[in-house]
Amino acid sequence: MVKKSRRRGKHIPRRTCVGCREVLPKRSLIRIVNSPEGVQVDPSGKAHGRGAYLHDKRSCWLKGVKGALDHALRTKLTDQEKNELLVYMQENIPDDGEEKEGAEGMIG
Repeated sequence: MVKKSRRRGKHIPRRTCVGCREVLPKRSLIRIVNSPEGVQVDPSGKAHGRGAYLHDKRSCWLKGVKGALDHALRTKLTDQEKNELLVYMQENIPDDGEEKEGAEGMIG
């Protein structure tokens, strides 16, 4: 008896938002990396260092800065790093009432 080979769809990497613990496709989340230069936002998703992921929602960013990123990145965020992340949030993340699509929705 011959087995039928089933074709699987393309594998989509999934990551967990450290703010709300929701599992989503990697492309729809924003990566924060603990690199030798310190904690910073990684728009390419390819920087060297330990990474953690956040939604494009302010509530997730606030939870992350309060302590979830400390645990996920296995480091203690300095006040300067926290301020830099909050500035990035204010400039790039809409209020929770104004939901916008993640990076996935920008294509096409």
